[in-house]
Amino acid sequence: MMNCKETGIEMKQWNSDEELFALMKEKLYTPVVGDILDQMGYKHQFLPANIRPLKALVPADAYVDRSQPDNRLKVAGYACTVLENDVFENPKKPFGYLTEALDQLKPGEVYIATGAHHSALWGELLTATAKARGAAGAVLDGYSRDTPQVMGQNFPVFCTQCWAQDSSVRTYVCDYRCTIEIGQVTIHDGDLVFGDIDGVLIIPKEIKNEVIEKALIKASGEKTVRKAIEGGMTATQAFAEFGIL
Repeated sequence: MMNCKETGIEMKQWNSDEELFALMKEKLYTPVVGDILDQMGYKHQFLPANIRPLKALVPADAYVDRSQPDNRLKVAGYACTVLENDVFENPKKPFGYLTEALDQLKPGEVYIATGAHHSALWGELLTATAKARGAAGAVLDGYSRDTPQVMGQNFPVFCTQCWAQDSSVRTYVCDYRCTIEIGQVTIHDGDLVFGDIDGVLIIPKEIKNEVIEKALIKASGEKTVRKAIEGGMTATQAFAEFGIL
């Protein structure tokens, strides 16, 4: 297996959360981070496969200013967990605690919600609020709507699909900054969220530094292995020499 010295990786490569998130989006991808989590014994950290970047669900690519970088395919930040539930009559408090959950978002956080399935959980004005608060993105175990208006804000949104049905009379935000579950994954407020075109995973906050450091080594090592294979080495030889495949 490759180590820090062999790959030229110097630990630690970030001095702030902002630098960490930027480094993840530049150098890492979910497959390599997921591999490290597997190696460390955390084998159920990927959210369900149907949670994808909104951009990947929309065929047109005409909703963003092409003069600026496209930020919609990767997300990295700390989880702000949100628990919702379906309701079947007009609630006394429309949306429940949705506005409160949005208004207390902190810079670098990812709004991550689950629990309701009969309406869209995200849309244009929620995107504008989260972006104004400095949030890093949104991950929904459910639908998003106002698709052109959301896409045009160049903000990372991950969801299961687009659906216009309104949440005000169907969905109630009952709690936030609480422990939630999506698929097989238990998510605590403050865990590290990382998503790209291949999916979304959760890195428990207590191991995040170790995971990212090891993932950076593996990502660098994979480049070395690819060059070796392209130079004629067989996959069997490459795995025997580098321990990476």
